[in-house]
Amino acid sequence: MAFNVIKPGLLALVQDLGRHGHQSIGLTTGGPMDETAFRWGNALLDNPANAPQIEITFGMLALEAQAATSIAITGADLAAKLNDKSIVPWQTYAIKKGDVLSFQQPVWGLRAYLAVKGGFICEPILGSVATVMREKVGGLTGKGDKLQKGDRLAFTPTTEHVHRNVPRLAIPDYSQTEIPVVLGYQYQFFSERQRAHFFSSDYKVSSNSDRMGYRMEGVAIHSEQKGIISEGIAYGAIQIPKDGQPIILLRDRQTIGGYPKMGCITSAGGSILSQQKPGECVQFTPITIDQAEQQRHLQMSRLAQWR
Repeated sequence: MAFNVIKPGLLALVQDLGRHGHQSIGLTTGGPMDETAFRWGNALLDNPANAPQIEITFGMLALEAQAATSIAITGADLAAKLNDKSIVPWQTYAIKKGDVLSFQQPVWGLRAYLAVKGGFICEPILGSVATVMREKVGGLTGKGDKLQKGDRLAFTPTTEHVHRNVPRLAIPDYSQTEIPVVLGYQYQFFSERQRAHFFSSDYKVSSNSDRMGYRMEGVAIHSEQKGIISEGIAYGAIQIPKDGQPIILLRDRQTIGGYPKMGCITSAGGSILSQQKPGECVQFTPITIDQAEQQRHLQMSRLAQWR
């Protein structure tokens, strides 16, 4: 049985935690932009952590259920409705045959996640169903296509349902605008003045931002190093191109690049950043590797304890 796609929305993609181990052949990882929301969606339903979900960007998606199941919605509030009743994210809902689930434009945030009991059924490519449109890999077709009208999102039907919601303390504060940054070894390529500018300025999310990377608009930062030899790109890398406007490389990033980098944002910071809409502002805050590891450990421990 399945959900039938009535309206595909602006951008709805099948995602799991990503396609790992293939960057050496030029394939990026893909995966959820907001990993925190994704992991909680599966936790709410007792799904495996990597069970496929739908990442819904900006809403306007509508689905009709062909069988009973249980779902969880996490991430942004996209004014979701179950039939004609408004529902909120960060909890589970029982679905009956014939129910229509729809998402409108954002109330807050940008990306919501729809999980189903047992996970959506999709054929993996190179060990993952993660959709990367630029590389034409993953998703329902295996060719990196976004959801289209008439698509069928298969799942295993169930009448088992337990109402659950994520503890308030575990829900990310999407109004937070400080993005933590672990400094990289190329940090020394920037003068003290340039570093100070970067960490004391507001940066606006450009409309030219996507799953590959977020372009920022603000005080231009310039490196004393004119260029570097192309090297592997880590998730969250903050590239500083010639125009001085930072680019934060995210889930669908290229695998190599040759611009100096200030450092990397953390995965938790990436979750917050990915929920910012074009025109919204953030600030970057330096933290140590130890602090980043502590934050990650706390996040994963909270999930494990809740499960």
